[in-house]
Amino acid sequence: SVKLLVFVALLSPAAATIGVDVSEATSESAFRCLKSAGFTFAIPRCFQSTGHFDHNCPSSIENAWGAGMAHVDVYLFPDPKAGNPASQMGALIDGLSSAGIHAGGKPPKTFGTIWLDIEGSQYWHTDVSANRAFFEGLVSAGRSRGQRLGVYTSKSQW
Repeated sequence: SVKLLVFVALLSPAAATIGVDVSEATSESAFRCLKSAGFTFAIPRCFQSTGHFDHNCPSSIENAWGAGMAHVDVYLFPDPKAGNPASQMGALIDGLSSAGIHAGGKPPKTFGTIWLDIEGSQYWHTDVSANRAFFEGLVSAGRSRGQRLGVYTSKSQW
């Protein structure tokens, strides 16, 4: 499925940026279509809620750059019930690295931010302390690997 993200600058409507996150393999032609509709950045999923690196991610990153996207980030959909947040973050970073893709490099083999996709209470523990520890573990693991991190969620997920 494709989710649309709209980031709006508070100071000026003209500064709005429209992006897309993708959770399936996405072709360069699909990204070109999105770009022609005004989308300027892409965020492919690189870690699945099933606890595995998403092997579609490297090609989606390269296809987004190839279509002329101005910026490409990635997202991690964690599996809190599987535990070991450092292993999950490591699987994402190492999976991309094995495809020759690194943060802060040159397109098409690069990405900017790793977004932590925090949603769906069905994926999380009922224990708030356990959830907090898992989330903090993700952040710590990303920071220790020198990654720029962001969180995207909605009020209803908390």
